[in-house]
Amino acid sequence: MRVIGYARVSTQEQATQGVSLATQEERIQAYCLARNWECTEIIVDAAESAASLKRPGIEEVIALCQRKQTEGIVVLKLDRLTRSVRDLGYLIEDVFQKNGVAFTSVQDNFDTTTANGRLVLNILGTVAQWERDVIAERTSLALQYKKANRQRYGQVPFGYDLAADGKALVPNEDEWEVIRQMAQWREAGQTLQEIADRLTTAGITAQNGGRWAPATVRGILMRAEEVVA
Repeated sequence: MRVIGYARVSTQEQATQGVSLATQEERIQAYCLARNWECTEIIVDAAESAASLKRPGIEEVIALCQRKQTEGIVVLKLDRLTRSVRDLGYLIEDVFQKNGVAFTSVQDNFDTTTANGRLVLNILGTVAQWERDVIAERTSLALQYKKANRQRYGQVPFGYDLAADGKALVPNEDEWEVIRQMAQWREAGQTLQEIADRLTTAGITAQNGGRWAPATVRGILMRAEEVVA
């Protein structure tokens, strides 16, 4: 059987032993050799997240399957392919099965041509999705904590300066005066575009150094409302 291998690493995992691109390629090649399969190539996605299928490598894999230019796809582990149950279902049903392409995961040891293999695949996909949701939940809680304690998360917001410790945020009175003026204009019925234009005309510098945009005005006013509340 002629197959194609697929390997992926995310930015955080590039230097992690066990999931590196070289390790994945070596184990995929060894597995194919043991099964007497011809691995024609191994397509890789370097520094790409499994959160979506918008990756050059996986898009190439999908295209090859749809053109029926391979008989099978081999990965080291399921989460190298995707961490989304929805995307997994699409790949299995609409890409692999529809085009008669077998799918094999070396480490998870299953074969989608059998009922048991499909069951295991769905279970593993659910677990991968759960892991991703847990990580997202923890990240959200960490950001909420920083926000509640006026600590920096991402770009320093308009209305604040970074304290000497590099973590805490301290109010910038000049910028807060601008925010209060924005709020007054908004309460007077002016649109976000009108407020943005007035700020630009008045020579007040936006954070990015360019013109003010309605979306920027809306975001600043929303944050200000949260602080007041």
